[in-house]
Amino acid sequence: MAAKTFWDRVARRYIANPVSDVAAYQRKLDLTRAWLTPDTEVLEIGAGSGATARQHAPFVRHIDCIDYSAGMVAHQRAEAEKAGLTNITVTQSSLSDWPQDRRYDVILAMSVLHLLPDRRAGLARIGAMLRPGGVFVSSTACLGAVSPLRPLIALPSALGLLPRVGFFGVEVLLAEMRDAGLTVVSQWQPKARAAHFIVARKPGQGAAVAHSGA
Repeated sequence: MAAKTFWDRVARRYIANPVSDVAAYQRKLDLTRAWLTPDTEVLEIGAGSGATARQHAPFVRHIDCIDYSAGMVAHQRAEAEKAGLTNITVTQSSLSDWPQDRRYDVILAMSVLHLLPDRRAGLARIGAMLRPGGVFVSSTACLGAVSPLRPLIALPSALGLLPRVGFFGVEVLLAEMRDAGLTVVSQWQPKARAAHFIVARKPGQGAAVAHSGA
């Protein structure tokens, strides 16, 4: 799998990169945390360095972190152990391979959706895994169908030098979430050309998700 090979190759460099916008990252953590309770069970898809899961772990019952890069998984496990976080389980897996009969109160996909080979299928799978009233939190690069970056990324992606990136606008993503049975609760873009942070909810009443009003 070309994407897996790419992320295995760049894992160390990716992990070492500092957060580019600390204030925006902190606000995303805060907005997400408004949906968390001590009983919340979380799935983070494409967890990368695992830093976001470690930030949220003290506020929830359990977090499943999945990533298909062996390098990312090894780092996540080591850092969780170092931090003494026993409520994080790290597994090498993709969203498409993760058991669909698992159920969660909150699912996170940070900088993931634009990299999925089949975004609609991924969103449908996410919707199915959420409990009634459950929440899907995502941060996604919505570059637009006619982005000037498209021809610049196409060849390096084909050669495996960059991951394959989907080109779509935020309205397309919002419509796809609705098609997956999710109701968009809020969206926020820190600045022009930044990723769109979106909170969407599955209809129903969830016992473990108590929102304070983000």
